[in-house]
Amino acid sequence: MTVARARLPDVEIPKDIRLRYDQFLDHFKGFEDLPAVRAIFGSKTKTALQSLRVEFFSSKWGYMGVSDEDGHLVVSTHYLRTGKRRDIYLDVVHELVHVRQFREGKELFPEGFEYPSAPTEIEAYRTCVAEGRRLGMDDAELFEYLKVEWMDEKDVRKLARNVGVRPPPRRPHRSARKRASS
Repeated sequence: MTVARARLPDVEIPKDIRLRYDQFLDHFKGFEDLPAVRAIFGSKTKTALQSLRVEFFSSKWGYMGVSDEDGHLVVSTHYLRTGKRRDIYLDVVHELVHVRQFREGKELFPEGFEYPSAPTEIEAYRTCVAEGRRLGMDDAELFEYLKVEWMDEKDVRKLARNVGVRPPPRRPHRSARKRASS
C-alpha cells in the first residue's frame, strides 16, 4: 500500500523576522534611580538602561527573561497584566542582573548546572532576595516568591538554601502523619 503524498502549497514562510524592540526606560520608568539597580550596573546604570531594549510578547505562559542571542529583555504582557506587582518588580531586578551578566560575556544557561545551582541564577536571585528583604519580606514570603512551575519542591528548597532563604519545615507525608498518630 502506497501513501499518496501531496505537494506543499506554494506559500512563503519567513525565516528571519525583524523583531520590534522598545526602549526599556520608555516602559519601566524609575528603575535607573533604584539603589538595587545601581548595585547591578554601578556607574554605568543610566547608560546600561538607556541602551536596553525590551520585546513584549502576548502569551499566558512565561514571565520574562533575557535573550541569549543579544541580551534584550523579553516580557509577557499577560504577566504584566495579571502578575503581582511586587513579583513583577523583583523579576525585573532579577532579569537586569542577567542583562549585566550577558553583557559581561557570561553564559546565561551554563552547561552542567541544574537551575537551582546555576551561578547566574544564584547571583540574580540573591539580588532579588536582598531587595525583597529591604521591602520587608520574610523567609516565608521569599520562599513563595522562589516557587516557579519548572522547579519541584526539592529544587525550590535547594535554590532557597543557595540564596540565603530559610525554607519552611517540611510537612510530613500523609503516611508519616498517620503512623505518628497511631
